Amino acid sequence: MIGQGNNRAVKFAVDVQGLGVRYSLRLTRKNTLRHTFATIGRKSSDDRTFWALRDVTFKMVHGESLAVIGPNGAGKSTLLQALAGIITPSEGVIDVRGHVSSLLMLGAGFDQELTGRDNITLVGAFMGIAHREMNERSRRMIDFADIGQFIDAPVKTYSSGMRARLGFAIATNVDPDVLLLDEVLATGDQVFREKSMARVRELASAAKAIVLVTHDMNWVTEFCNRAILLEEGRIVAEGEPAAVVRLHQEHSEAIRVKKATETADLLGTTLGAAMGVGIASLPAGLPSPGRSPKR
Repeated sequence: MIGQGNNRAVKFAVDVQGLGVRYSLRLTRKNTLRHTFATIGRKSSDDRTFWALRDVTFKMVHGESLAVIGPNGAGKSTLLQALAGIITPSEGVIDVRGHVSSLLMLGAGFDQELTGRDNITLVGAFMGIAHREMNERSRRMIDFADIGQFIDAPVKTYSSGMRARLGFAIATNVDPDVLLLDEVLATGDQVFREKSMARVRELASAAKAIVLVTHDMNWVTEFCNRAILLEEGRIVAEGEPAAVVRLHQEHSEAIRVKKATETADLLGTTLGAAMGVGIASLPAGLPSPGRSPKR
């Protein structure tokens, strides 16, 4: 269940309790209508479900910058989508207080046939911002995005970096109470990254709650004041950013070493088997590898 409100007296900006998101792996093209009706009322012995998140609990106050880190497939983006209201939780409660701004929602809302300028107006209407006020804000958004004459070209002609610039400019200039960012700062050149960093810091100093999913550990330690480490959909560590980053790096190195060892063992086994087959297939009278022929 997701709740949203505008009560500034509430202590927490974000309150997540026992969040779980489950996906069914049985919904494939191979499931025909006949098969679906045939299995109704019959308990399946193959409960093919996948928990992207399970038992996730945390709170945030306004002014906090929370980094969500972890390996690929840990559930980081799923968590942001749940906070944004894009995904409905399978279990647990999400209580977000105030106006939420997210590049996830904006990316989905862009009309590819409209220009960047028209999309700004469209997003403003979608968010319930008065047309006159959005026009005033649009100048700041256009200046920040800095995509030149492409602002009057259809979004379908934009590169991924240009779409990210425009999305970031809009998301951070609609006065959000809670800002959700997913790897947006990894896009663009160094000048835009620095400008983005300054803008996020400005929002944090204005007591906005910010949730940032990133693989850039420098961002985590330099910008965020709290971090969460997700692994296989669960929180395995939470606290001071530098400590959580160290744990993440230790776990990542352990996984890398394990995979390298497994690969080496597999290659050794395969090579040994191949050499055995090669020796066995030699014609009679020929010497085996490593053995000198008789003279």
